[in-house]
Amino acid sequence: MDLIYRSTRNQKETATASQAILKGLADQGGLFVPDMIPRLDRSFDELSRMSYQQVAYEVMKLFLTDFTEEELKYCIDSAYDTKFDTSSIVELIPRDGAYILELFHGATIAFKDMALSILPYLLTTSARKNQVKNEIVILTATSGDTGKAALAGFADVPGTKIIVFYPKHGVSPIQEKQMITQRGENTYVIGIEGNFDDAQTGVKKMFSDPDLADQMDQAGFQFSSANSINIGRLVPQIVYYVYSYVSLLGRGDILPEEKINIVVPTGNFGNILAAYYAKCMGLPVDKLICASNENKVLFDFFGTGSYDRNRPFILTSSPSMDILISSNLERLIYQIAGRDSEKNKELMDHLTREGSYQITDDMREKLSDFYGNYASEEDTAKAIREMYQTCGYVLDTHTAVAVSVYKKYKEETGDDKVTVIASTASPYKFTRSVMNAIDPSYNDKTDFELVDELCRISGVKIPQAIEDIRSAPVLHHTVCETEDMCREVKKILGL
Repeated sequence: MDLIYRSTRNQKETATASQAILKGLADQGGLFVPDMIPRLDRSFDELSRMSYQQVAYEVMKLFLTDFTEEELKYCIDSAYDTKFDTSSIVELIPRDGAYILELFHGATIAFKDMALSILPYLLTTSARKNQVKNEIVILTATSGDTGKAALAGFADVPGTKIIVFYPKHGVSPIQEKQMITQRGENTYVIGIEGNFDDAQTGVKKMFSDPDLADQMDQAGFQFSSANSINIGRLVPQIVYYVYSYVSLLGRGDILPEEKINIVVPTGNFGNILAAYYAKCMGLPVDKLICASNENKVLFDFFGTGSYDRNRPFILTSSPSMDILISSNLERLIYQIAGRDSEKNKELMDHLTREGSYQITDDMREKLSDFYGNYASEEDTAKAIREMYQTCGYVLDTHTAVAVSVYKKYKEETGDDKVTVIASTASPYKFTRSVMNAIDPSYNDKTDFELVDELCRISGVKIPQAIEDIRSAPVLHHTVCETEDMCREVKKILGL
């Protein structure tokens, strides 16, 4: 029996998994969520003897129920192949009293590869299943990593175009170079004079514009999304939490059914929501530790029950987390509101109008799975420096936020459960911030001199993704104001 997906803002709007993947965003700005979170139907012992690809099938088959076994295994095997520089797809490394879950071994050296390697296959399969004739236009806002991973995944995929908006002054130099050098006849990259929230708001407006949808349909186009608002992004992210648990079990590092904690550096809330869904599927997880940077809107939310984006937007050394509107939090709000789409829509409308909302005491009681804290810029640099000095291991800035918050959690609680820390990017993506944290004297070197120096001190080979952009020509030059985003999309599509 197929699992039905519903909009968080309209209980009556339903879709199959493939329809939800195709559409990306529900009407009225809602997100698609499954009617129920399915339970794992294989034992942890069985899963512990499986490859990453096999675990992916066992998890994803429960959510993507209108895909045949052949279709889903084709998508999985096409995605998780030699694009990854480790045969295990992810690595789980014990360091300084925790396990670092390295999610950056894909083509663009960020965790977004874990889902965006498979999304093009899920999307094109969904289009065939639903007899879609239109060309699919992937419209995406990025805070740095989603953009490149989506561009790499969709470049020259037949029947698609991909348009990525990013904050011109809000990503690292390496992140920007990765995007603006992207090849592909169907790829378009546009910097905006604004921050990520501005880009994301502009994209959501276009998704919700019925007149634009009609114009596009008449011209043979339709939108879909590569952001984590697309359920086809979220489901593959559940896999690596299940895989990390059964890997620990297979190694003998935990006992059967032993609970672990999971720490996730969090901006848009999708990555930690995937860990929450894994827990709901029966994974023995105790605390979900939500690590924020100085844009600590989520820390304040977990502490007070009030979500308030009315605050200064801070540019930090962990730019992929420089977010004040955490879109995926809506899926959790819908869940703790008793899956009441009217109540959820009321809160989201208040966020749009006033920039804030307050959840009820009853809803707050349902957040006990989560712990929130944040790391200052000084905390982040300290975590990088201390990990390198202690272990010779180099963290990226986002993972350093998670490490710092985990230490605060342990000091507050004394909880010494086995803990997995999601490492969301390679330090090579943020070489200047990383190297300056280790030794401020590096500040006078160029970005690529720092790449070479990082290689020397870490002993970690320079990823191909970095070598590829050393001398790559800039192919995308467009920069626009936020109010001109729709005009740029129409220009690209000839509308």
